[in-house]
Parts: sequence; C-alpha cells; structure tokens
Amino acid sequence: MDNWDEDLPDGAEEQCHPPQLIRVNKINDIWMEIPRYVNHGWLGLWVMVLIAFSSLCFCLLFSSSFTKFLFSGMLEIIFSFFLFAPLITLIVLFIKTLLFEPRGAPVRFNRKRQKVYVYEYHRSSWNPWQRWHAEIKVFNWADIHAERVLMAGHADWGHRVYCSVCKPGTFEVVDRFVLTWVVGSIFDAYGLWSHCCHYMEAKPVPTAPLLTDVPLSWTPFNTVRWPHDLDKESTSAAD
Repeated sequence: MDNWDEDLPDGAEEQCHPPQLIRVNKINDIWMEIPRYVNHGWLGLWVMVLIAFSSLCFCLLFSSSFTKFLFSGMLEIIFSFFLFAPLITLIVLFIKTLLFEPRGAPVRFNRKRQKVYVYEYHRSSWNPWQRWHAEIKVFNWADIHAERVLMAGHADWGHRVYCSVCKPGTFEVVDRFVLTWVVGSIFDAYGLWSHCCHYMEAKPVPTAPLLTDVPLSWTPFNTVRWPHDLDKESTSAAD
C-alpha cells in the first residue's frame, strides 16, 4: 500500500493506546456506527458550481453572435457542442457530487454478530455520465487487520487508518476500506483502532467521542441510505 507506515496490533490486549472514539453516530451493546468525514468542505463545491454556471451563461450570451458570424447550420451546432460540452460536464459532475455523494459514509460494527458493515460509494472521479452507486460490504471481524498510513501531501497531511480484509486464516488481502480519513494526531489513529478492538471484544470502552460537532453537509437531503434488510441486520443481534 502506498505510504504504508505500520501494521496496528490485533486484539484489545495488544493495543498500545487506550480506546478513544473520534466521532460516533451510535453506540450501544449491540452495534456501533462510526462516520468517515472527508477532509474538504462541501461549501467550496457549491461556490465552484456557481462559478461554472455563471461562466456557461456568459458563454451562451456572448458567443452566439460570434458563432453565427463564422458558421451557419450544422457547423454552428457542432462548434457549440465542442465549446459547451466540457463546461456542462463539469457542472453536472459538481452537482451530482453535491447531491448524491454520502457525507460521512459510515462503518457499522456489530459485536453480537461479529460483523462489520461498510457503506461504500462508487463514483467516477471525472465522468458524471457513468452510474454512481452505494454498496454495503459485509466482513467478518476476525478477517480484519488495521494499517496506519502516513500522508504527506500539502492538502492531506496526517495519519489514515485502513482496514485490510484477508482470506480467513491468512494474511492475503482481498479488500480494503478506510476506517478514518486523515487525522493530525497519531494518538487519535491509535485510539480509534484500539476502541474498535475493545468494543468488538465486549470490553469497557468510552462512549463520548473527541469531537461532537457534525460538519455541514450543504445538501438538502440525507445522502446515506441503508437498504432495509442490511439496516435491520447490522443493528440487531443474531437469532
């Protein structure tokens, strides 16, 4: 894995730091849900939409006479398409991201079932005309191991925790998911993984998170929608 720094210990007894949540949506004796907020503000995308839309309106208003002066008929349509298509695609990309990409895509830990439910969203990084969709991945807790990654970018500096999912009884990685995006303190990264291990082994854990604020979503509706059957399964004990 790029920027890998260390494997984190498995099991509550092996942790080097006391358990501590960063943020939490819900925690009780059966299940716990952790949100995963990205490190950028959604307001900035709305500003970019306004700028892009204003640019499109400007082009539509002031390029019409120019194209008619140079072209006529089909040539004018073709010229307009190549002129405006990239800008329209950019606007659709921003709007689709703002309205449909989940805020704080969560991970649920069900300690009665010993399962982990990961809310993932599949999107194209640049093509809004492709299908974007949510997927719930379900893993056995026993197959999950944690890795700490050190990010050193100008806008993304700090520690991430990834969970690698291995084939049962092996260390062959078959999937990965982010447990937390970048946090500034290495002790926050250690504490979060320690908390997950303690919780899943039914050991005492603090229920108060370090952060209680909820970042503004800047969207008019909820972007996280669990399928009914998986929502019920992930929040209940096994029969």
